[in-house]
Amino acid sequence: MKYCAIASGSNGNCYYISKGDSAILIDAGINSKHIHLRMDNVGILPTQIKAVFITHEHTDHIRGLSVFVKKYNIPVYITKGSYEGTRLHLPPHLVHIIAPDAVTEIGTLRIYGIPKYHDAKEPCSFLVSDGSHNIAVLTDIGRPCKNVQHVIKHADVLLLESNYDEEMLRNGRYSYFLKNRISSGWGHLSNTIALELFNTHRSSRLKHLVLTHLSGENNTVELVHAAFEPHCQQIILSVATRYKETELFSMADLLSQESKCIPEQDIAARINSF
Repeated sequence: MKYCAIASGSNGNCYYISKGDSAILIDAGINSKHIHLRMDNVGILPTQIKAVFITHEHTDHIRGLSVFVKKYNIPVYITKGSYEGTRLHLPPHLVHIIAPDAVTEIGTLRIYGIPKYHDAKEPCSFLVSDGSHNIAVLTDIGRPCKNVQHVIKHADVLLLESNYDEEMLRNGRYSYFLKNRISSGWGHLSNTIALELFNTHRSSRLKHLVLTHLSGENNTVELVHAAFEPHCQQIILSVATRYKETELFSMADLLSQESKCIPEQDIAARINSF
């Protein structure tokens, strides 16, 4: 499996995961031109994308969706609430409405919907599995529910939101309303909560932690790295920034030890709806 953050942050999110000729995007939150440019930087061909999965309807997750999928006739997998919230009018044949806890197969990949808390109409995150390894993309998490905790326990690669530093948010220029929205339990994870979540629920199978969705106003790469680095001696730590794509990572390049994948039916059974 290969994966990267094409865009990550409060200004736009887009994540790539592939296995062989099966490739998907999770979210398309930067404009289509920049999706193309950043893909080209790491050698990804847009024509390789077989599907786009949307976590929710906020602009930083759908900004480039319409133009990109229409250009390449790519199907979009999205919950009913999220699609209604986008107010987009995509060609009907491209729209696949899924439940927040749906299991979808795209080639050799199986994509699990992960219902979560966020201030959107019907949001979900995603875990992507090839049957041997699991890549979890967990952003826009209002607070850590059992679904999120469970997924972290079974991730080989974890792309986890670490959105804001609590002191920077408290003392920053955001309005009271916006500060409250972010920290209310329906917004985003702080560095402190993300670290606690990671330390409490990680397992020995975890090989790579990629910290994502950093706020441009209320966080810094230096703060995030300093918080997590002491806890990552046995795994690779990366921080995705808002300014450019990450490198294209490969599962084969991670730690060589093999980990047994939890049976797929067990993952689906343990993901509980709210």
